[in-house]
Amino acid sequence: MNTAPTSGCGVTGEKENMENQLKWEEESRRDVFQCRVFSIHESVCRSPNNTDTGVFVAIDSADWAIILPVLETERGKAFVMVRQWRHGARDLSLEFPGGVFETGEPPLSAALREMEEETAYTAGKITSLGKMSPNPAIMSNYTHFFLAEELEKLPAQRLDKDEYVDVEIVPINEALDNMGKPPYIHALMGTAVALFTQKMRKECP
Repeated sequence: MNTAPTSGCGVTGEKENMENQLKWEEESRRDVFQCRVFSIHESVCRSPNNTDTGVFVAIDSADWAIILPVLETERGKAFVMVRQWRHGARDLSLEFPGGVFETGEPPLSAALREMEEETAYTAGKITSLGKMSPNPAIMSNYTHFFLAEELEKLPAQRLDKDEYVDVEIVPINEALDNMGKPPYIHALMGTAVALFTQKMRKECP
């Protein structure tokens, strides 16, 4: 009599074989551009069936941190958000605080530092919401998302000389309802909201 396997080894092996049928192997790489914020490299990769090669370009950057600060107010819970000018879109954007990792900086430390610098709030409790690739087609870095609670006010912001940031307290439902409409134009803020909503659904099914 045939019986099903008692472990997941068969399933795991099958999944690995399927993934290998899609995986390109890098044969060479060269840097083609570098600036203060990112660099670009060009890779020659061999196709999964070893019949062809292709040239692909990717953007390299340090990882990013985004943190969702939740403040208890008299009217209920609200996000602490920041409004700033974005040079790519040439428009104002209302966002959660965040930024680029410093060299060797752990993800949680980067998130807390960015929040304190931009909003003048610190947190007694920080929870990881996960990490995701901002665009796996052309970018090599990851964005790490955190939830900050038990907020405490600090004396002042600590902004870089080229940062001009206004802090805004936004009711959570207002931010959720308007995400994707100006001034909520930053796509990664939508990802942050999705991870936040996922966590809330798990806690209150």
